[in-house]
Amino acid sequence: MKTKRFEDVIVWQKSHVLVLEIYRMTKLFPQDERFGLISQMRRCAISVPANIAEGYRKRGIKDKLRFYNIAQGSLDELRYYLILSKDLGYVKDVSKYFNLQDEVTRLLSGYMKGII
Repeated sequence: MKTKRFEDVIVWQKSHVLVLEIYRMTKLFPQDERFGLISQMRRCAISVPANIAEGYRKRGIKDKLRFYNIAQGSLDELRYYLILSKDLGYVKDVSKYFNLQDEVTRLLSGYMKGII
C-alpha cells in the first residue's frame, strides 16, 4: 500500500507512541535529572520518528536509508538509557519500554529492507 504522508507509516506511528511513553516515564524521574538523563532520553526518543519523517520525503534510496539508520542508532541509544534508568532505580521494570523499542526496531528494519 502506497502511503501519502509519513504519519501513515506504521513504524512512524509506533515510534511516536514510544516517544509519548518515554515522556510519561521521565516525568517521574528526580528533578536533578532534568538537564541530564531526562533530556537525553527524550532527545533520542524524539530523534526516531523525526528521522523517519525526514527520510520519508527524501527521493534517493541512499538519503532515505541514511535517516533511517540514524533512527536505528537513536533506538539503541535509548535502550542504553533505559538500562541506566533501571540500574539507577528510577524505573523498576523497563520490559514494557524494551518491548516497544524492540517492536520499533523490527518494524524499521523491515521498512528499510522494503525500500532497497
